Amino acid sequence: MRYVCDAPGDRTWFRLETEPEASRESAEMQHAVEKYFRREREQAVRGFQPPSRVFIEQEIGLKAHLDREMPMFLTLRNGEGKGLVTAMLPPGARDDKSFKIVIVAPGNSDPYPEHGDAIRALGTHLGIELERSRCYPYLRG
Repeated sequence: MRYVCDAPGDRTWFRLETEPEASRESAEMQHAVEKYFRREREQAVRGFQPPSRVFIEQEIGLKAHLDREMPMFLTLRNGEGKGLVTAMLPPGARDDKSFKIVIVAPGNSDPYPEHGDAIRALGTHLGIELERSRCYPYLRG
């Protein structure tokens, strides 16, 4: 995981960078982020053009390509490292209105009542609006 930013109340946002991290997040948070991470990573890898035909050089630049092209998968953790919220944002946190942002708490519950301030802090840090009506997919009303 890579540090992204701090949030109020001794909480911190991190970026999930590997399938094992996404798998652990899915297990701890009881949702399907691992499935989406794997699917998006595979799609981004298919779009990668290696800089060379030499076998040993095939993955040069792959990590930077994934950082640019793959949605951002993030986790909010408390001071003890417990997962609180998982987010899937557009690649590079670009404010792409066609991208379906997803932000959920454990079991796909609504994170906004308890962690809205931390979500706002992430949005401010990245320069993207993360309002509940756009980001929480199970909103009833």
